[in-house]
Amino acid sequence: MSARVGPEADVGELVIFEGDKTGAQSQWGSNDDPRTLGLTIGNSYEVVGVEVHSWHTKLLLREFPDRKFNSVSFSHAGIEAL
Repeated sequence: MSARVGPEADVGELVIFEGDKTGAQSQWGSNDDPRTLGLTIGNSYEVVGVEVHSWHTKLLLREFPDRKFNSVSFSHAGIEAL
């Protein structure tokens, strides 16, 4: 597994959903809950926006418009979307 995603995330980057078993990551900072929205562990998603806060970072994903996810639920895929 790659390093977890944080404020260094770039728009256009692909990230891999690593899961959020308890929902605690989602609840931090009022993020959306990936468990209820159908994100699949191991699938990659394209970052279209990054919101850096003092204690957490939110990712906006192309596949889930108008939703925000805690970056610690993701790792770097190491490639950019085409």
